[in-house]
Amino acid sequence: MKQLARDVVERAARTPDALAVVDGDGAHTIDEVVRAARTLAELLDSAADGPSTVLIRADNSWRTVAAAVAVGLSGGMLAVMSGHATRSEFDIAMEDLQPDIVVADPHAAEVWGVTEQGFVTAGEALDGWGVHGPADGVSRGVARWNGGAVAAMTSGSTGRPKCVIQTEDALRYAGRSTIEAVGLEPGDAVGALVPLSSAAAICFGMYLPAMLDGPMVASEKWNPEAAVALLREHRVAWTMLVPTMALQLTLVDGADGALSAMKAMTVGGGPMSQNSLRGAEVKLGTTLLRVFGMSECLGHTTPSPSDDAETRLGRDGRPFPGTEVRVVGEDGAVLGAGEIGSLQVKGPSLFLGYARGGVPVAPDVNAEGFLATGDRALIHDDGSVSIRGREKDLIIRGGRNIDINEVEDALAAIPGIHQVCVVPVPDPVLGERAAALVVSEREALSLDEIRHHLEAADFPKFKWPEYVRTVSALPQSRVGKLDRRGAATLAAELVAGEQG
Repeated sequence: MKQLARDVVERAARTPDALAVVDGDGAHTIDEVVRAARTLAELLDSAADGPSTVLIRADNSWRTVAAAVAVGLSGGMLAVMSGHATRSEFDIAMEDLQPDIVVADPHAAEVWGVTEQGFVTAGEALDGWGVHGPADGVSRGVARWNGGAVAAMTSGSTGRPKCVIQTEDALRYAGRSTIEAVGLEPGDAVGALVPLSSAAAICFGMYLPAMLDGPMVASEKWNPEAAVALLREHRVAWTMLVPTMALQLTLVDGADGALSAMKAMTVGGGPMSQNSLRGAEVKLGTTLLRVFGMSECLGHTTPSPSDDAETRLGRDGRPFPGTEVRVVGEDGAVLGAGEIGSLQVKGPSLFLGYARGGVPVAPDVNAEGFLATGDRALIHDDGSVSIRGREKDLIIRGGRNIDINEVEDALAAIPGIHQVCVVPVPDPVLGERAAALVVSEREALSLDEIRHHLEAADFPKFKWPEYVRTVSALPQSRVGKLDRRGAATLAAELVAGEQG
């Protein structure tokens, strides 16, 4: 975070009273943030004998910005972790990251058992947060990260969180590409509503507004009513949300036209219905941009605000300049436009690797440098991408494969369905059956009604869901993404209750 530190310090010297952060504690100038960062940097330097890997309990406030600047000033490597992380998750971070210093509020430090891990308190910073360093004062150094600037946990397919290592150049590339695509200008306010404990949130919620010399407008806890008020009051020019969060904004009283001052809102990271997204942008009075990205390759696709609704909302963007995406078949051969296959990507925002044993393990790329994303997709003639779901998103019913995303798309087209998630439920005879969790704009939709619509659409009968439950909201992860495992658990409980 050395470049971030230089930029922010220079800005503070030039315009000390400029607004840097708006959060739950109020408004904070750039000078206030830099002063807090310098205090923390001094403690980091005194806690260890050299540049260190610093694990920060990230929150959506001025503290995270100050901490990032402080780590940059001290020449260290920043690692971020949610304040809601459990002791077991912290233990995994200790094993994989092996941080030299932990900075956290007293509650998180107690839950994580920081002192039990051998850290000693070196002092306080960030308004009462503890700085915990190694007992012997010796840092393992940051050369071990091969130029990595930030580490953040992401959920893995095995259930074990994975720690992604990204360079500062990758953050700047993804930020600059987004700024240019959206048409953001110096001084524009950027919303940080997704928790700043992921690589993507750090990039687009914290780093990007710093690149613009504009304020980060942040909210610590997700609340749709408060979010609408915050975005409107501070005339936020752009923010990135997961689809669930974006759609929840439309349910707020008085949301009609509330975000008309916003240049665009980017949505990604979960199932998206074109009709629902179109309704959301009309309701809110802004432009939505449907994108595809991953912590392992930040951002990497986006449409333009000038694109038509079909391209912006029905597809998943075009690659950033300098990023390449391609689709390959089972034999590894590159497929042509319109053919569905496995999506691969390479570009300037590709990560360094996952942290394992205190060092990055390089990503598993092929001989040409492409990373398999684990998604099925097709590429259109104009270069835009359409994601067709995860390669593992299948229900195997009696030996027949059912594409979950195909079923979700069919259900999302039914009038009245606001959001939908299809998951497998165990079956002693067929192995798995399809269950749909539905968020409806009106009264609960019955299974017979849904089947009637699917039949009228000539949707294959063997793919019809066999259980449907209307829920008030789909299960979400800490960062607001759809929690498919939670959805599967909920569906299994509902089905078991009916059968019991």
